[in-house]
Amino acid sequence: MIPDAVIAATLMELAHRRGPTASFCPSEAARLLSPDWRPLMAEMRRVAADLPLVATQGGVAVDVRSAKGPIRLRLAE
Repeated sequence: MIPDAVIAATLMELAHRRGPTASFCPSEAARLLSPDWRPLMAEMRRVAADLPLVATQGGVAVDVRSAKGPIRLRLAE
């Protein structure tokens, strides 16, 4: 189990690297944390929901908690 603080730090680091106008897939953070990254995806979303990040699908903001399918994350404005 990876601590929430480590997941949060990884998500925020990626977001800051991309800047306020670019997004990233949460799987990028999961891949940095574990070679077996797929089981971490639910944790990525759960932790991202409490961070200053916006989740999008097709460029439209969505609720990270209830969105189905692939999402992207970016810094909140």
